[in-house]
Amino acid sequence: MTEHLLDEIFDGAGLSPLLAWYCRPSRWRIESGRLMIEPDAKTDYWQKTHYGFSVDNGPFLHAQVDGDFAVTARVHLYPQHQYDQAGLMVRIDAEHWIKTSVEYEIGEPSKLGAVVTNGGYSDWSTQDFPDGVSEVSFRIRRTGDDYIVESMLHAGAVAGDALGRWIQIRMAHLHNANHVPVQCGLYACCPIDAGFRAEYEYLKIEVQGAEE
Repeated sequence: MTEHLLDEIFDGAGLSPLLAWYCRPSRWRIESGRLMIEPDAKTDYWQKTHYGFSVDNGPFLHAQVDGDFAVTARVHLYPQHQYDQAGLMVRIDAEHWIKTSVEYEIGEPSKLGAVVTNGGYSDWSTQDFPDGVSEVSFRIRRTGDDYIVESMLHAGAVAGDALGRWIQIRMAHLHNANHVPVQCGLYACCPIDAGFRAEYEYLKIEVQGAEE
């Protein structure tokens, strides 16, 4: 039986008491039915692989969930600098997490993808994101310690871009040896410089309740 843990549509002055910030941004607000986030410069999530650096400081608005769940959000993207990104994240700790987002590129297609980090090492799977599209929905579904990552395109996309339906972009596993609750929610980052704005229409979390 599915239950709604959170159905945040950002229609009030404040956030749901279920939500908390990790690395709260200097600039955020609720306006016109959207949560607007402007991440600080030099914010990102990545661990070691290929590039050698570890960064764990992006704005992440999350709820804590135990058991199976689905987290969904819809985001409008207004990038300014290379690698600006926004989407969803699930997180156990700094060394075990998944993020999915559109990452902005200059002079080439932006990247729709997912980063999976286990044991302090990240990997990144990507695909090209359609030019001229600034709106996308993300969903991450958890079953046990396994996760399915999906995206959906909306206005501005064309029929060949799978408009209006969920497309799987990743299936992954997170190692959770201590079986602790997972944090899940939305995130945004500016790895180069500030100026990027992400606007979220909603954040929804559904949990799998016990069968009667």
